[in-house]
Amino acid sequence: MNDLRKKDVLDLQNDIQETVKSLDLGNKKSELILLENESIQDTFWNNRNKAQQVMNRISLLRDEILTAENLVKDIDSLLELFNSIEKETDQNSLITEFQSLREQLDRFSLRKFLSGKYDSNKAILSIHSGQGGTESNDWVEMLYRMYTMYFDKQNWKYTVQEIIKGNEAGISTVTIYVDEPMSFGMLKKEHGAHRLVRISPFNSQGLRQTTFAGVEILPYIEDSDNELEIPPKDILFKAVKASGPGGQNVNKTSSAVQITHIPTGISVQSSDQRSQAQNRENAMKILKAKLWRIKEEKQLQNIEDIKGEYKVAGWGNQIRNYILHPYKLVKDLRTNIESNNPEHILDGNIEELVEAEIRMK
Repeated sequence: MNDLRKKDVLDLQNDIQETVKSLDLGNKKSELILLENESIQDTFWNNRNKAQQVMNRISLLRDEILTAENLVKDIDSLLELFNSIEKETDQNSLITEFQSLREQLDRFSLRKFLSGKYDSNKAILSIHSGQGGTESNDWVEMLYRMYTMYFDKQNWKYTVQEIIKGNEAGISTVTIYVDEPMSFGMLKKEHGAHRLVRISPFNSQGLRQTTFAGVEILPYIEDSDNELEIPPKDILFKAVKASGPGGQNVNKTSSAVQITHIPTGISVQSSDQRSQAQNRENAMKILKAKLWRIKEEKQLQNIEDIKGEYKVAGWGNQIRNYILHPYKLVKDLRTNIESNNPEHILDGNIEELVEAEIRMK
């Protein structure tokens, strides 16, 4: 932007007002007052899980309200300052502030697209290898690197809950807990099959090879959510020997657990905690999230209605191509967003792809 016109500032002011209006902040302020009053009750921390859920919601509401109020205040100040400056050369000095406000609004406006039941929740991201053996395991490790670099760029906290190495190289399966409010809403459309085309370093003939990996995005569901209760008769629990990435922190005891949902055969393992009870709790949260996704996809009323084998992230559910040979291209098949620099994308620079998916109707 070489110059700044009054129309530009007025248009931005209108965009901010429309975004703030769409977020229904009046009701959210009322909700915040109720939750803050609840948090000061003597019995509030008797149920720590529920209390922590309330505190997370309070933090989210405060941030949203404060950000909205600051955007309105800042654009009003910018317009007032613009009107007080007469020389065009002086007006150009406001461009930096204008662009900063526009970027803040672009990020903040994503919230109006995140109104799903669990969009405000933290996320569980899993990556699974497809057919292709070592090649697919290497692709899982590349995606694992891409997503963790993205989390680092966003300053999101995350914990690797489970990682199973490939037989020769790479990773067969990895599960990551993303400790960031609204991360499920931000990431949920990354769910699906990711396709890689390249000259395989594991192919002695130097042939081009296509491989797949499945990315699964689940909401982190709190124990207090009674809507997702699983009948005890449908659960098979057993202690297993932990597998992990190695090093000093690998869990070498029998505290690792595996929980299987009998009607579907879905199995979940957790070993990142030293306590079997904590691992069981983590595994149950992941299992509930998996069943919730199936329930939503199949439009079922209850978890008890889920029957039969269910395969996560089937290869027909392809969402994005990463082509490294014979040309360079990353293309999202839903938004048609493209990049001719796949190395840049694989270094965790996926903001444009993620945000385009969220804004897509």
